[in-house]
Amino acid sequence: MSWALRTEGLGKAFTLHLQGGTHIPVLRGVELTVAPGECVALAGPSGAGKSTLMRCLYGNYGAGEGRILLRHQGAEIDLARADPRQMREVRRETIGYVSQFLRVIPRVPTLEIVAEPMLARGLAREAALARARALLARLNLPAALHGLPPATFSGGEQQRVNLARGFAPRYPVLLLDEPTASLDSDNRAVVIGLIEQAKREGAAIIGIFHDTEVRDRIADRLFAVEPVRAAA
Repeated sequence: MSWALRTEGLGKAFTLHLQGGTHIPVLRGVELTVAPGECVALAGPSGAGKSTLMRCLYGNYGAGEGRILLRHQGAEIDLARADPRQMREVRRETIGYVSQFLRVIPRVPTLEIVAEPMLARGLAREAALARARALLARLNLPAALHGLPPATFSGGEQQRVNLARGFAPRYPVLLLDEPTASLDSDNRAVVIGLIEQAKREGAAIIGIFHDTEVRDRIADRLFAVEPVRAAA
């Protein structure tokens, strides 16, 4: 099977230095593969390590062991050993991450926030702004809000800005952490449509979906994340 991202023997543990150096293993021997045009939903009980796995894939957490292999601009690279310059390039060109929280520079207008990752990839400004407007409109965010910073928006409005920013650049690999958590049924349907469109365009998607209706609609298969401590 062709793959866009895969892990080999991926492990991660945390050491609590303020708790006498307590060692807490979270991931061990993770073998995950996702193909272009496929959506894999992470499954497992709370605390099993699903969010830790996502953060390892995006480089927020360093891998303790194993490899994270990515198809990036025609080459195969190991994200577990990538330097900061490589990770910046990967995040600009290949991997997008939609978390549950919008983290942006204060006072920057919503339209600019959504357009920024497209501009960073070299898209012409007018084209980037046009796609940003179209996505915000598709996600039912009124045009009157496009020129305002999202700091005072509701949680659902901020999440729609987050989604527009994540889907706008058409990343080859997209990580989604509870993308519909703060949304009503109408906007959940819009997100399902965005995910289905991204799959048709060849994006490889890995997600955490506690909303089983959304997961069942868009996931091609489940990947079980097993609690390490329970298995030890």
